[in-house]
Amino acid sequence: MFVLREVFALDYGEIAEAVGKSPAAVRQIAHRARSHVAARRPRGTVSAAATRDALEAFRRAVETGDLRDLLDVLAPDVVFLGDGGGVVQATLSPVSGAADVARLLAAGLGNLAGGTLEAAQVNGYPALLLRRDGEIDTVVAVRVDDGLVTGLYAVRNPEKLSRLAETTALSR
Repeated sequence: MFVLREVFALDYGEIAEAVGKSPAAVRQIAHRARSHVAARRPRGTVSAAATRDALEAFRRAVETGDLRDLLDVLAPDVVFLGDGGGVVQATLSPVSGAADVARLLAAGLGNLAGGTLEAAQVNGYPALLLRRDGEIDTVVAVRVDDGLVTGLYAVRNPEKLSRLAETTALSR
């Protein structure tokens, strides 16, 4: 409903008819959605140095698998998303909350089993590359707000990872 209203500029009556709800219910749902979206906006600009520091602290915590260190760098409402593309094992549903995400990381990425973690920039954002036997196994895009990790998107989908080494030329 939010997308239909905000992106496609449909009126509440049209949306209500399409989804089988009253216009008043659609208006209320859209209002709540706008509030949720506004609440999730970045709280402010994070300096490159603060992002690097948070990423490095996160990398060290993942490498050691130390739950206390992970909890220190994760925001209370952190969300972890996984993408295996149905080809390789990945978390199937979002994991939220610092305690649950820390346990997931300590059990999964914390057991590097001969792999290495390195900081990188992927699509202009901070990330960690997990390499196993020299090959990229997982890319974890990291969102940092106020010095804490607030979002993690772990891509293991081989189709997506195969494009990581490609360089795209930009033109105007």
